[in-house]
Parts: sequence; structure tokens; C-alpha cells
Amino acid sequence: MLPRDVGLEPGPRRRVAGLRREELALLAGVSSDYYQRMEQGRDVRPSEQVLDALARALNFSAEETRHLHTLAAAARTPARAPRHHEPEEVPPTTLRLLHTMTTPTMVVGRFLDVLAWNPLAGVLLDEFARLPRAERNLLKLLLHPEADRSCADRTATVAELTAMLRTQVAADPSHPRGIELVGELAVHSDEFATLWARHDVSETTRGRMRLDHPLVGELTLDWDAYPVPGAPGPVLITYTAEAGTPDEERLRLLASLLTTRA
Repeated sequence: MLPRDVGLEPGPRRRVAGLRREELALLAGVSSDYYQRMEQGRDVRPSEQVLDALARALNFSAEETRHLHTLAAAARTPARAPRHHEPEEVPPTTLRLLHTMTTPTMVVGRFLDVLAWNPLAGVLLDEFARLPRAERNLLKLLLHPEADRSCADRTATVAELTAMLRTQVAADPSHPRGIELVGELAVHSDEFATLWARHDVSETTRGRMRLDHPLVGELTLDWDAYPVPGAPGPVLITYTAEAGTPDEERLRLLASLLTTRA
């Protein structure tokens, strides 16, 4: 965000390209001292109007604005006794639905753990489906040194998944699975640690995946995420190919190979 973007004159003696602390405070309608204490995490409780003004001044997206409000709400909430977190489970009805799907479909938990999948998704995931449950995590999969060979957009996908993970961690900072996963990934992956330090957030519900499958070659698939009943909870992710494309043909071939194997 540059000064001219919000109607401020750059000025001849400006040492920084972006907004000064005093200018952000002015745009948010608070004093410089109040803004500084807020920036330093000291005992202040900004109103929703102040947070919205800051988000506008910093040109936040809708997702980033929601994330800012989530962090502020957590700071305003008095400390409580640690919550008991039940392991994520897939409802039996969702499992039945999963196995009626004719496209690759999986159930993914809040922190990107793969909880269940149908046979076609198992073939699509290949060796990943054979990993122990604790290792079945989408970020872990794509941070593997050999993931570049099978996922053409691996770097961009890892950044997107990291932003999605941060959104979930912010919603429940004390969740043991979130703490465990972030700590493990940060220790073992410099790439993840760099991305995590960027503080990007995302609530992506659809996207595109490109991969090179050992059985059918290159595939470009669209994916959509649908919340499973229960809040918060896992999501159902299904992969489809555009009709009439080579990707659709290759996906059908993969399905036929699965039938042949069966």
C-alpha cells in the first residue's frame, strides 16, 4: 500500500515507500500511541470499526480481513482451561457417500490430514494412500523432495495450502494437531518455515491441480471442497476434468485400469 493509494502526498523527505505508522493510525481513526501499542501486542482492544479501517488502509482482501478479526477476537477472549479435542472422524454416512462418487474424492481434515478416500482417489494418490495415517497429510506430501516430479504446480500449491493451514490454526490456536503439524513442518522444511513467516491466509474452496501420473501421464483436474456436516470439521474434496478434454479421457482410463485391477 502506497501513500498515494489513500490520498496522501508522498512528500520529499519520505524514507519508506509504504505508509508510516502515524498515517495508518490516522486512517484507522486512532492515536499513534494507541496504534503502536496495538502493533506491539500490548493491552488494547480495538473495535471492529478500527479493524475494518486498518484492513482498508492496508488493502486487505476479504479473507485477510476475516483473519484479522479472528485474531482480535482471540486476544479479547479471556484465557480458558484447555479444551478437549476429539480426533477427527468421518461420519459413516459420509463414507457411504464417498464410495458412490465416480470421480476421485477424499475427505480432508481441518489441518489437511487425509482421513478417507474412494478407490479412484487411491489410484490418483498412488503410493501416498499406503502411508501410515500420521503421514497422510497434503502439505507433508507436497513438501517431500520428490514431489516436484509428480506435481507440476507444487510450489504454488504448497503456498496455497500453507495459507489455508494458517487460517485453521488461527481459528483454534490451542488445537494439539495444529501445533504439532506446524512445529514438525517448520523444523523439517525451510520452504514451509519461509512461507509460514509470511502470514498469508486463505479460505480457498476450489482450485486446480496438475500432476504427472505414472499410469496415464499428465492430468489437469479441478477440485472443489464441500464442508462435511459438523462445525468445524472435515471437507469433501472432489476432482473433476473438463468435459471433452484429454484430461477427461485420461481420468476415464485411470478408472478403467482400476476396474481391471479389481
